[in-house]
Amino acid sequence: MADVQTTDQQSLAEQSNEVAHVVGVMSGKGGVGKSLVTGLLACALRKAGHEVGILDADVTGPSIPKMFGMTERPEMSELGIFPVKTRSGIRAISINLFLDKPGDAVIWRGPMISNTVKQFWQDVFWGKLDYLLVDLPPGTADVPLTVMQSLPLDSVVIVTSPQDLAAMVVRKAVDMCGKMNVPILGLVQNMAWLKCPDCGDVIYPFGNSNGERIARGMGIPHLLDMPIDPEISACCDGGTIEDYAANPIAEKIDLITNGLIAVKRAKSDGACGGCSKCDTCNTCG
Repeated sequence: MADVQTTDQQSLAEQSNEVAHVVGVMSGKGGVGKSLVTGLLACALRKAGHEVGILDADVTGPSIPKMFGMTERPEMSELGIFPVKTRSGIRAISINLFLDKPGDAVIWRGPMISNTVKQFWQDVFWGKLDYLLVDLPPGTADVPLTVMQSLPLDSVVIVTSPQDLAAMVVRKAVDMCGKMNVPILGLVQNMAWLKCPDCGDVIYPFGNSNGERIARGMGIPHLLDMPIDPEISACCDGGTIEDYAANPIAEKIDLITNGLIAVKRAKSDGACGGCSKCDTCNTCG
């Protein structure tokens, strides 16, 4: 990491950055695909012509560099840190980009992890971004709390999978957002279905779970259900997620960007704090 002094005052990087929207991607539950959703959302936004960054806040379990095939170490100086760019121009920062080997464990206590996430916001020269996506770790503890308290988070995308056990834990993340007054843009249900490679029939490996019904039960909007696709698994393993042509989030990108604009407008007008119902953005249920 860079030897950069982080204080309560704004750093040079933070003063110079212009980030229009800061969006968290959160699950509360591990293994449901939040990093995949982060990566696909970043790719869809970039393909739509936006300037996009990814802050990998999953310090002990980072996935973003592997998915994008990133191996370059970030440039650093006494003034700050410069994010690494992917092939399509997405700017990203992750602890794995600072490690000698990607499989090295980060064995840190909570305060050090939280300070690292703060540094990724305060001391990184993000420049001018339309969207900065924050890939949050599972749970509702140190890092999600740090992000909600220290970053100007506009809204959160919630990720779940079809199992009732996963949805039960994800509800804790929804509850946290409500208590922290952070608006929820909507729910993405991952691994909802797959197509039989022989006959093309749709199969529901975890039962026919309805994403809209789950979202309604949580009191949040439903964005989309994502399939299980061996191709996306191969792309992530090979570091070529940007080449995945069948990105399901791309079909919903107008809905997502319009929702983010509405959420930000509602917050600036004082109409939406993440915990009271309003008709402006349909975020609070």
